[in-house]
Amino acid sequence: MKLKRILIIDDEVGFTKLLKLTLERTHLYQVQVENNSTQALEAARAFLPELILLDVIMPDADGGDVAARFKSDPVMKKVPIIFLTAMISPSEKKPGELISGYPYLAKPVSIPDLIRTIERNLIKKPAPSSLGSG
Repeated sequence: MKLKRILIIDDEVGFTKLLKLTLERTHLYQVQVENNSTQALEAARAFLPELILLDVIMPDADGGDVAARFKSDPVMKKVPIIFLTAMISPSEKKPGELISGYPYLAKPVSIPDLIRTIERNLIKKPAPSSLGSG
């Protein structure tokens, strides 16, 4: 089974290490981390993720600015983004609520919620056609 590529962009090194290890232990994902928001697009273009987990508040460029760069890039524009934020607590989050049009998860992140959200938002590849069989 091919692992799905996930890029985590967050300035909190401890958080990203823990999240990377946790996701990789599922044996579903290959995870790369970028802790410098100004390097995010370059890292993404090198890794070609199938989904991006993006912090909202970072010192050099906030998540909204980074997401806008991705959406204006011809290579990265279709890659789904999920915001991670400490601005809203998990108890304040409302189902289906978005930040700037993107789904989000409140920190601290519940791992079952994270995996459900990742799976719901991964780039969907079309199923192989069954034409010609028979």
